[in-house]
Amino acid sequence: MIDIQGLNQFYGGSHILWDVTMNVPEGSCTVLMGRNGMGKTTLLRCLMGLTSIAGGTMRCGDQDLTTASATRRARIGIGYVPQGREIFSQLTVEENLRTGLAARPDGSNVIPEEIYQMFPVLKSMARRRGGDLSGGQQQQLAIGRALVIDPKVLILDEPTEGIQPNIVREIGDVIVRLNKEKGMTVLLVEQKLPFARRIGTDLRILDKGRLVVSGTIADLTDEVVHDHLTV
Repeated sequence: MIDIQGLNQFYGGSHILWDVTMNVPEGSCTVLMGRNGMGKTTLLRCLMGLTSIAGGTMRCGDQDLTTASATRRARIGIGYVPQGREIFSQLTVEENLRTGLAARPDGSNVIPEEIYQMFPVLKSMARRRGGDLSGGQQQQLAIGRALVIDPKVLILDEPTEGIQPNIVREIGDVIVRLNKEKGMTVLLVEQKLPFARRIGTDLRILDKGRLVVSGTIADLTDEVVHDHLTV
């Protein structure tokens, strides 16, 4: 589904991503892991067209993403939940959700009822400002906003960061449902090992901007954790 070949990226004089070649299989829930500062968020931002690249190619199915705008990538069917959520705090929950509708390829301006079924709190708080929600509720809103475009691929950057345990479970349930029942391809950056093992099917690990592990979630062994994830 997603194919990255020879991706290189720099911040100033710092080489962040080094010839990264990796794929995200169609229908998988691929977990991207690595210590802090290894290039995970940068890789996702490159995929979404939010950070420029120095070389390499990126594809989603038969669509070339390499030079496509961020808006074009959304219209192709890639939903993105950034680290830190980045909701609009002064807009209502409903208004936040509606901001994603512009990227729907079918032109619909109706929030899918399924979003409210997955996250009932968003319906009950539809008129509340996004900034008034708890951190966990804001994360649900950010995921809902990404899902209103009916994406083929959902990309999430640390969706459990700073979230209370009961909301973490709910978010995990939604990701599993989307992946297993709807066949949605998922790529997420995640630090929590139990969460990754629960929802993941495939595993990719970055170390100092290089891909060092590419396999299934069963490869997330204690040895691999020790070598590439412990601080």
